[in-house]
Amino acid sequence: MKGNHALKRNDLLTPEGTRDLLFEECAAKRAISERITRLFENYGYSEVITPGLEFYDVFNGKVRYFPQETMYKLVDGKNRLMVLRPDSTMPIARLAATRLSSEELPLKLFYNQNIFMVNPKDSGRDDEIAQCGIEILGGNSDAADYEALVLAAKALAECDEDFRLEIGDSGIFTELMSDYECDVELAANTRNWIETKNLPMLDSVYSETKTSEEEAFKALPRLFGGFEVFGKARKYLQGDVLEAKLQKLEKLCHDLSEIISEEKIRVDLGLVHKKDYYTGIIFRGYVEGYGQPALSGGRYDTLLGDFGRDAAAVGFAVNVEAAAKVLMRKTMFMTPPDVLIFGEQGVEIAVLKHCEELISEGRIVYHFLGECPKCAVKYAKAHNIKRVDIVDKDGKITSEEV
Repeated sequence: MKGNHALKRNDLLTPEGTRDLLFEECAAKRAISERITRLFENYGYSEVITPGLEFYDVFNGKVRYFPQETMYKLVDGKNRLMVLRPDSTMPIARLAATRLSSEELPLKLFYNQNIFMVNPKDSGRDDEIAQCGIEILGGNSDAADYEALVLAAKALAECDEDFRLEIGDSGIFTELMSDYECDVELAANTRNWIETKNLPMLDSVYSETKTSEEEAFKALPRLFGGFEVFGKARKYLQGDVLEAKLQKLEKLCHDLSEIISEEKIRVDLGLVHKKDYYTGIIFRGYVEGYGQPALSGGRYDTLLGDFGRDAAAVGFAVNVEAAAKVLMRKTMFMTPPDVLIFGEQGVEIAVLKHCEELISEGRIVYHFLGECPKCAVKYAKAHNIKRVDIVDKDGKITSEEV
């Protein structure tokens, strides 16, 4: 037996990129999920849940939005290729084109579910991520953008008042690349270097700048900050199309500052998300004490068309576990039970009735299942439970403070 157990090397481990959540982590995760979903419900959004298993084809349509190496794959009983859901937006786009095809647009939907993505080894990123998010399908695009951004700010505020919302426009990079002749690999690499703000690589590859596009590629990651960024950007982003995008984004940011404090809004023209289904505004949210984005989203006007229903759309997702980590730093989510109850052998029903009575009074109880009253008192002291009720063999209840 011992030898067999030694061969079973993974039975005591969690897969890389996953982890167990314990006690207060669970309470914090549940609390922030409830806060954010209540926010969405108050704005009239309807909840949907998509399958954890999807056909690979959902994420491998006209445009390869998700590289296959980033997805967990398996096969079903008919040997068809399946994936664990790596994203919630695309399944909701599928849903809008199928089961919700008869529903009139706009549709305002929200979700609270997990996604699964294969991250590089030792990246420090979770492969299983709990998300709460919204999708606005159809309707007035400008109004939808404003609502999505305001709700994003409100969702971040539920985590921490000290948040930052970074806003850009993915169409700026797309427009620059449309006029620039290069191979697919260089285009993809340039997107990645801008996205990760890899200034050395950009400066190295485009060291001998020959075009205005190359100059702009190097400048984009540096065009980050307050509203003054728009003035700096016009040195590099020229032409009617780019000027129109800058004007629209500048107006949006100024308008938002009437609801969201200007100091919480940052302009980032280097936002070119790796999920290249985004077509317009793109944004990320950060909260104090967490280095990665706690929220991300943007506009995607062509994605639904890939599934057969043309409609503009915008949405975002909150990383629930990231939000919970931040929330745990300032809030206690677990309080000890008010009363520990111990019963001698033979009075099990009397003990449970006493539990029910206390619970009906609004108390939190802990039914101690050990066999020793001294052990019950010791447990109460160790877990900061201030009162112990002991039910003796005659059903008599005595209480003592500990």
